[in-house]
Amino acid sequence: MARTLARKLIDDHLVDGEPVAGHEIGLRVDQTLTQDATGTLVMQELEALGLDRAKTEVSVQYVDHNLLQADEKNAEDHAFLRSACRRYGLWFSKAGNGVSHPTHMQRFGKPGRTLAGSDSHTCAGGSLGMLAIGVGGLEVALAIAGEPLHLRMPEIWGVRLTGSLPEWVSAKDVILELLRRHGVRGGVHRILEYHGPGLAGLTAMDRHVIANMGAELGATATVFPADDAVRAFLRAEDREADFTELAADEGATYDVEDEIDLGSLEPLVAKPSSPGNVVPVREAAGTPVDQVVLGSSANPGFRDFAVAAAIVKGRQTADSVSFDVNPTSRQILVDLTRAGHVADLVAAGARIHQTGCLGCIGMGQAPAPGQTSLRTFPRNFPGRSGTTDDAVWLCSPETAAASALTGVLTDPRGYAADHDLAHPDLTPPARSAVNTGMLAEPLPAEEAAREELVKGPNISGLPEFDALPDRLEAPVLLVVGDDVSTDEISPAGARALPFRSNIPKLAEFTFTRIDEDYPRRAAETGAHFVVAGSNYGQGSSREHAAITTRHLGLRAVLAVSFARIHGQNLVNFGVLPLEFADEGDRGRISAGDTLVLDGLRDALGGGELTVRNTTRDEEYRVTHRLSERQVEAVLAGGRIPLLART
Repeated sequence: MARTLARKLIDDHLVDGEPVAGHEIGLRVDQTLTQDATGTLVMQELEALGLDRAKTEVSVQYVDHNLLQADEKNAEDHAFLRSACRRYGLWFSKAGNGVSHPTHMQRFGKPGRTLAGSDSHTCAGGSLGMLAIGVGGLEVALAIAGEPLHLRMPEIWGVRLTGSLPEWVSAKDVILELLRRHGVRGGVHRILEYHGPGLAGLTAMDRHVIANMGAELGATATVFPADDAVRAFLRAEDREADFTELAADEGATYDVEDEIDLGSLEPLVAKPSSPGNVVPVREAAGTPVDQVVLGSSANPGFRDFAVAAAIVKGRQTADSVSFDVNPTSRQILVDLTRAGHVADLVAAGARIHQTGCLGCIGMGQAPAPGQTSLRTFPRNFPGRSGTTDDAVWLCSPETAAASALTGVLTDPRGYAADHDLAHPDLTPPARSAVNTGMLAEPLPAEEAAREELVKGPNISGLPEFDALPDRLEAPVLLVVGDDVSTDEISPAGARALPFRSNIPKLAEFTFTRIDEDYPRRAAETGAHFVVAGSNYGQGSSREHAAITTRHLGLRAVLAVSFARIHGQNLVNFGVLPLEFADEGDRGRISAGDTLVLDGLRDALGGGELTVRNTTRDEEYRVTHRLSERQVEAVLAGGRIPLLART
């Protein structure tokens, strides 16, 4: 039977379960990726698991998020991460070496491998023909320890590409088109697999742009074939020997199908405050722009900066615009410098920042309240920029650069025509500026065993959580709507991020973007419920959104539906995720109502439960999608207590 590429990758790594959509499967993990905003918890989890040495082919810890060192906290985290890499046998990528996703693609990504990362944009690795999946930190820790990655078998969504991109339209507009069609829930429990003749015009880094933002569709992973474009990329990285040709079988069929004629696309933009709020640039043209930021893992490649440099070359950005450039890897910065593009950007008024995520995670570059910030980033959730009343728009580098020059949202096609600007040849270097000097290799096992973990005062231990009681009676402390993101549950930004290793302190920020008083009330109340709408917990994979709420007493969330990663993170830390059997029941519950779940240990085995609202004298049917393995974990109070018991 003809197989899709995604199915081949799953079959090659399947160690448990049947690959039938909706059923739980277990996959062998070849590589892992962690970054500093999530990695400190992963390293604490490795310590709690009693790991001696990493059992994966490759595991890499990147420092790319918490780069601002306004005080000692981020530096303490970096020292801890380095010591943990030395102790457990991981690679360590120093601060300034690059954003994890493009840097991993350059140095470690291999066609045919599986990659699990404690960052939702790990799916960018699918650009090389990998099965790359973003998960919670505990999943990554278990993978490093040699355990399979368990997840619900996704549907395979085939996206056929035809034609070629017009001038001034690029890969960002491809993924924005899918978000325009399907929104932020369109890819939930699906793997996107791109195929068709249109692939021939997309480089490996173009594919990275598209694969990266599969996370914004809610997809489990994105897969591209490993073809001549991937071979050329690996050749430029001095790694052609790592190339393996991979593609779907001829005649393979997909569970879901879609098609994009690349030639029909136009510049698109996601308006505030959702990646799914997409319109053509021409419809919003003329909107005043106050800040433009280039960079992030969503547009990390050589051409993404080079095309912007070509547009602004010999010109000056509008005096009303702050024009910020965040290079995404050290070697791409070197390539851009050698080609003269950095000089062109600087001459046009750009502020060149250090290599890293920065404004994408709210670590600096926060805009003024209400001012329009136009970014080549993957996300624009409310407040993610670090400014509560922000107005962040997502676009391509072409749209960003043209708008930086005019001071208003501008269609790059119109700008090019009005200024007689020829489309540039942006062929990346045949050989990249390969430099492995900022990557520290794993220590030999004997030397690693003598290493001590370096823990500063801001690094707390993991909280100890008790088992789920058989009877749960507690108030509803918070009722929220649809598409609540993990940014809104556990905020990023320069104020909160330095406490990612200090759960009690980080808990003080929990839900404050929705309800400033939640941490105080939760700490005083203890056990409680949260009621939510659809796609609860979308966005970042940060397990902090589960740990801090559990630390403050959250025992169960009743929602219409859950985002994949956050639903699993809740289970990992003993919070019960339940879904309304009747969506209308969500509106019948108010903050302050007391809910009762009785006989949980028996009821969870059946898949359907009854919740009593004693305040309103009502009952609601709720269901769960947990496997037997997940039920066992949530009853034990989480995966770590369960492992400690066995």
